[in-house]
Amino acid sequence: MTDSVTDRFLRYVVIDTQSDAKSLTQPSTMKQRKLGELLVDELKEIGITDAHLDEHGYVYATIPATTTKNNVPVICFSAHMDTAPDFSGTNVKPQIVRNYRGGDIPLVGDKSRVIRTAEHPILNTMIGHDIITTDGTTLLGADDKAGIAEIITAAEYLINNPDIKHGAIRILFTTDEEIARGVDKVDLKKLGADFAYTLDGETAGTIEDETFSADSAEISIQGVAIHPGFAYGKMENAIRIVGAIIDRLPKDQAPETTRGRDGFIHPTDVSGTMEGAKLSLIIRDFTEAGLKTKAALLEEIVKEVLSGYPGSTYTLRVKEQYRNMKVVLDQHPEIVEYAEEAIRRAGMTPVRGSIRGGTDGSRLSFMGLPCPNLFAGGHAFHSPLEFVSSQDMEKAVHTIVELAKLWEERA
Repeated sequence: MTDSVTDRFLRYVVIDTQSDAKSLTQPSTMKQRKLGELLVDELKEIGITDAHLDEHGYVYATIPATTTKNNVPVICFSAHMDTAPDFSGTNVKPQIVRNYRGGDIPLVGDKSRVIRTAEHPILNTMIGHDIITTDGTTLLGADDKAGIAEIITAAEYLINNPDIKHGAIRILFTTDEEIARGVDKVDLKKLGADFAYTLDGETAGTIEDETFSADSAEISIQGVAIHPGFAYGKMENAIRIVGAIIDRLPKDQAPETTRGRDGFIHPTDVSGTMEGAKLSLIIRDFTEAGLKTKAALLEEIVKEVLSGYPGSTYTLRVKEQYRNMKVVLDQHPEIVEYAEEAIRRAGMTPVRGSIRGGTDGSRLSFMGLPCPNLFAGGHAFHSPLEFVSSQDMEKAVHTIVELAKLWEERA
């Protein structure tokens, strides 16, 4: 029996696969392997004999070529198995609003949470769709289990229809994308692809060929600890110092106050004691120059705050996470142009977009595997309001199939 993309998606989202940035292992959580093992079994069941899970939790598989041409590029389709640590992904209870007729969607598990059309106007384009949400107590996991379901459904279609001519197609499912480690251990030689497409985007018909460039920043503060009863003129509380740094971050350079091509500095984690405290941040901009400016501003703020605490010290470490993939993709314009044509063939009007974030494709592009991002259909990622349309997931399946056909035709 052929499973629909919705059947697969509902099967995957109930498996908890949240990643953990504090973990030092790859994958960061062993529960991601549970989904990986299931996916390998399903890929083998549909006839992909080389599907396997490697020691890092990645799934590799190949759809064999059906063409007699020997010059068809090897395409890879990729998605990530982990879900974001931002909100609970445990005990996901999906619900389906069938034949959506418009209006707000209440979430039955937490009546305070409602998916409102005023906040998500894309719903107005989904009249008649079957919309999948959570019950409001967890995130859904459309980011990126929708992409996984779409790739496997397209793979089964291609295998069951060998008269469709296409080159060899690689499948790659990664771990830990949400904590910026998604391709740390990918073996590109084993993958053997000429280029790739991630399915990790939102609105149907969108292809994204530009992402933020991204750095992380870690600030450690060493304060002056002393018994509070004898602290006058002596104590320098590291927690207060970190609080002062956060308070001085520019309010107009925060995620909640920026949009479009504006970057930001965003605190993500605070921990510590009176003696020592740590502050984790992420820095985002579409240009490397913008990243450097923001990193310099951050250090200036830290120095200004520490000037009022002569007994305390700090360290600031900035680490590269990923870079804007457009730098690479502009050198290979046909990769995006063919995707636009595939979207047209699947019945949509293609829209090029920029991601205020990143995908595995950002880093893969700079590792030598050019990789734009295709829509997967989900919305409101990383939140209990996350939702996806079954019909939009089906459109993504059609787009994958048309892309496979298109590269063979043009070879």
